[in-house]
Amino acid sequence: MIRLDSAQKITLICIAGIIINIIGSVIAKYFSLPIFLDTYGTVFIAALGGYVPGIAVGFFTNLFGALFNESQMYFGCVSVAVAIITAFLCQRGYYESFPKVLMTIPFTVLVTSFFGTVIEEFIYLSMPSDSIIKFWIHYRNCFFNEFTDKALAILFAFFMLKIFPADWKKKFLLVGKMQAPVSEEMRNALKTESKFIRSLRTKMIFNLITVTLLVAVAITAISYMIYRESVINDRIRIADGISSMVVNEINPYRVDEFLEKGHHAEGYNEVERHLRQIRASNSDIKFLYVYKIMEDGCHVVFDLDTANLKASPPGDVIEFDESFRPYLPDLFAGRPIPPIQSDDTYGHLLTIYKPVYNSVGKCVCYAGIDFSMDLIADYGRTFIAKVIALFLGAVVFIFVIGLMFVENNIILPVNTMAYCAKNFAYDSEEAREHNIERIKNLEIKTNDEIENLYSAFVKTTEDSMHYFEKFKRAKIQVAVMDELAHTDSLTGIKNKTAYTEVTARLDADINEGVADFCIIMIDVNYLKKVNDTYGHERGNEYLINACDLACSTFGTGNVYRIGGDEFVAVLEGENIAHCKEMVANIRAKIEEYKADNSLEAWEKVSAAIGVAYYQAGVDKSADEVFKRADAEMYQNKLAMKAVRKD
Repeated sequence: MIRLDSAQKITLICIAGIIINIIGSVIAKYFSLPIFLDTYGTVFIAALGGYVPGIAVGFFTNLFGALFNESQMYFGCVSVAVAIITAFLCQRGYYESFPKVLMTIPFTVLVTSFFGTVIEEFIYLSMPSDSIIKFWIHYRNCFFNEFTDKALAILFAFFMLKIFPADWKKKFLLVGKMQAPVSEEMRNALKTESKFIRSLRTKMIFNLITVTLLVAVAITAISYMIYRESVINDRIRIADGISSMVVNEINPYRVDEFLEKGHHAEGYNEVERHLRQIRASNSDIKFLYVYKIMEDGCHVVFDLDTANLKASPPGDVIEFDESFRPYLPDLFAGRPIPPIQSDDTYGHLLTIYKPVYNSVGKCVCYAGIDFSMDLIADYGRTFIAKVIALFLGAVVFIFVIGLMFVENNIILPVNTMAYCAKNFAYDSEEAREHNIERIKNLEIKTNDEIENLYSAFVKTTEDSMHYFEKFKRAKIQVAVMDELAHTDSLTGIKNKTAYTEVTARLDADINEGVADFCIIMIDVNYLKKVNDTYGHERGNEYLINACDLACSTFGTGNVYRIGGDEFVAVLEGENIAHCKEMVANIRAKIEEYKADNSLEAWEKVSAAIGVAYYQAGVDKSADEVFKRADAEMYQNKLAMKAVRKD
């Protein structure tokens, strides 16, 4: 069993739309119906799938119909207009309810009947209507003829949409897409954000329109020039043949007699009658005459009346037109001259002169034929109208295909990548993983440089995240190592390394004259006795209790362990004013421990304390302040040992 993918199924549905159009057209023609029935498939596919499928169905319907009826190809632009209008209105919700869809009928008919009227006026009437009233009457008749046809087509599409599977419309919207469907959130964001992408789209659309129009204008201009040259050459060939017939009717030996006697000459009227028959054989001939060229002008041998101009009588002399001045030497010599285009006394003409020779090869007169260049201009205008009508639908189709390619292969992929990059969140590992997954879910597959860019974008993002994770772990490790390097392993407070960095900073403040601090030296008493009596575990416990006492008094961030039983507190800013109070509190606490007999020996924290304040202009470094604090602590230790009885 053959399985078809979505693109193949959609293609088959578009082909079905073309077949519906063709069948409708055949039925209308077979039964001589006053409607066309050739846009049912176009309207339905445009409403279902949007611009591109609808335009394709309309365009190829007329292209196929042109194989059997040439006029069909000229109305391709009307079918394309029907598809564009339908897709435009459907995307704005006019096909969602019956009252709304009824509103689309008059607008659609107004536009399509206008295009139809213009095409018929320019192609089938040889020249535009000579008044606005005539054009209006034609347009009104076309509107009423179109109304029933387009109304039935629109209603047919409306009811078909109601019974058609809903998921097929989603599949139609994915036609030409080179990536996975974009989320509603992203789609809404892309409409309001990303100014760069909008400008890129504008530039590409402008370039696409410019190139399309230039190509269309160039093709039309070249086609017209080729056509005009072909028509003129064709007229020259016809005129050469007709002038040869005229030459055969002229007896070169009787030209002077015809000039002198005119209609009274024997056989003159018979020749003139034959010349009239020759002129009547081609409706494009404006003037037919026979002139004898002499120095004083053109002497009329034969001249035929027209509806608007009475012929000159035989023997009459007509002055040379300005356009003939360059060829007078050849005319006087009886030589052939090339076809002449002139716009003089008798209008815009293409003139062919053919010499009439006697038996000795002497030119006795010229047979002249004038074709109206106005008729050629009319033919050219009709030709241009046909070319424009023929290529307009094709140009729109090519433009829409090009626009779809640009949108799906360039704009949308670049736009979505820019959106993902702009909204990439680094807040958490979960957010980063979500953003990488969103980028991967774009699934851009254009098979060109854009896909290469997308692949590089995905790889760079993943590599960046891996680097970010490694950097984060390394940073954590560095922070941990730094923390360990500045932390006392037993008590968990800052160690001597951290104290050294603080004193370096204080020295810098002293040099800048902004220093203000005090140092409290705390030396724990009886640590050796506790270790020797109760063991090192109890000794460590004793040190930790001493550290806790210092931290609770001076603040953990201000206390440093700089030796086995030595702690230092550094106070700055507002804490300096409370230093004496803090020292008094810790000494009082030590006295409480001393008097509390319920405590174990390692719980009775005892320490000697010394305090020194920085003196501006006296102290050159923090170490000098420390030494004064250490000296005071030593004196305090001696005093405490003098009264201690245990």
